[in-house]
Amino acid sequence: MIILAATPIGNLGDASRRLVEALESATVVATEDTRTTQRLLAALGIANRPRLIALHDHNEKERAPELVELARTRDVLVLSDAGMPTVSDPGYGLVSAAAAAGVTVTVIPGPSAVLTALAVSGLPTDRFSFEGFIARKPGERAATLRALAAEPRTMVFFEAPTRVATTLADMATAFGADRRAAVCRELTKLHEEIARGTLAELAAWAEPGVRGELVIVVAGAEAREIPFPDAVTQVLEIVRSGTRLKDAAAEVSAHTGHSSRELYQAALAVRG
Repeated sequence: MIILAATPIGNLGDASRRLVEALESATVVATEDTRTTQRLLAALGIANRPRLIALHDHNEKERAPELVELARTRDVLVLSDAGMPTVSDPGYGLVSAAAAAGVTVTVIPGPSAVLTALAVSGLPTDRFSFEGFIARKPGERAATLRALAAEPRTMVFFEAPTRVATTLADMATAFGADRRAAVCRELTKLHEEIARGTLAELAAWAEPGVRGELVIVVAGAEAREIPFPDAVTQVLEIVRSGTRLKDAAAEVSAHTGHSSRELYQAALAVRG
C-alpha cells in the first residue's frame, strides 16, 4: 500500500510513535527531499536505511506509475519535508494514480502547519479554507485576493518571509485594512511567535523584515447588505481591472446576495 506519513513541522518531539515504527521498518520511502529524510532518520536515531526515491513537483507525474507498481507488493512510505504529504506538497498525483489503479492508500496522521496555525490564531475555526501560497505576479495576486474578498470562512495561507510584508499589504487593500488576521512564525520551534492584529497593523509589523517559516490566517468577510446600485458599481470596477463581465457579476453576487444575472444585465446596460 501507499502510506502517507506526517513529519514534524519544527519540533522533533512531535514525531509520532507510528511514524518512528514506520521508518524503522520501511524498505521504500518516496520523499520530497532525500537529504531531509536522511537527516530525519539520523535525528530520530533510526538505524534502518530504506531505499529513498525522490518525489517532488518536477517528477511526480513520471514517478507515480513506478511507485504505484511497487506498492502492489510492498509498502511505500511517502514523506514531505514537513507536515502532511499532498497538503501544498507533493503526493496528490501519486494518491490519485494509486486510487485509479486500485492500490490501497492510508495515512499516519501527525503535525500540520495549517491546523496548528488555525488553532492558535484566535480566529473562528468552525469553517475555514486553505489557500496555499499566493501567486507571485502582482496581477495574479491581486485577482486572487479580490476573488477571496467576500469569502466568509477563515482563510489560511502559506507565504515566504521575503514576500510576507507585500502580501499583507495587498491583503489589506483587497480585504480591508481592518480585517483581523494572525501571522504564525516558526510554529512549534524555539522562537515561535504569533502576531495578531488588523491586516494594516500586521503589514506595518512585517515591513522591517520577518524570518522563518510563516503561516497567515485571515478572518472571513462579514455579511453585508449592499444596495443593488452599489453592487452594480462594484461589478463595473472589477471589469475595469480586466475581469470578464460575467465573472465580475458572479463575484459580486457571491458576497452581496444579488442575482448574478440581474447584476450582469444592469452592468451591461450601464456600459451601453
